[in-house]
Amino acid sequence: MTARIGVVIMAALLALYIVLVGQRAWLLIVSGDPIGVTMGIALIVLPVIAAWALGRELWFGVRAQQLGRRLESEGGLPADEVAVRPSGRVMREDGDAVFPAYRADAEAHPDDWRAWYRLGLAYDAAGDRRRAREAVRTAIRLEPGDRTPGRG
Repeated sequence: MTARIGVVIMAALLALYIVLVGQRAWLLIVSGDPIGVTMGIALIVLPVIAAWALGRELWFGVRAQQLGRRLESEGGLPADEVAVRPSGRVMREDGDAVFPAYRADAEAHPDDWRAWYRLGLAYDAAGDRRRAREAVRTAIRLEPGDRTPGRG
């Protein structure tokens, strides 16, 4: 729940930033000075890029959470017994130990979003966040075409 509060706060701060920068951008554009106009245009473009990036990350989080809930309801989440730190993070050695099975499952079933989602969880447990996000993005991309009950 604290992550959601953080996301709401960051989105609100971004909206405030966009309003304030938009005001400054308008003042620079109407100044008529070529450098001011150029800076004003840049001040409009940068917040648009920031809003797009935030929206993309929020959508990724929503879709990943939906797939996680769906996989949990199907009983398909990993059931491996792994040691965790007091923070709740998996001990890296345990994550590395279970990782090969999930990689092999994703390689054996490249069109199964469930296998890719579990692989993303395994990458995350092994400490490789970049590959974890890539695997979950693959699961998100594959899921809409998968409307038949599948492996759990």
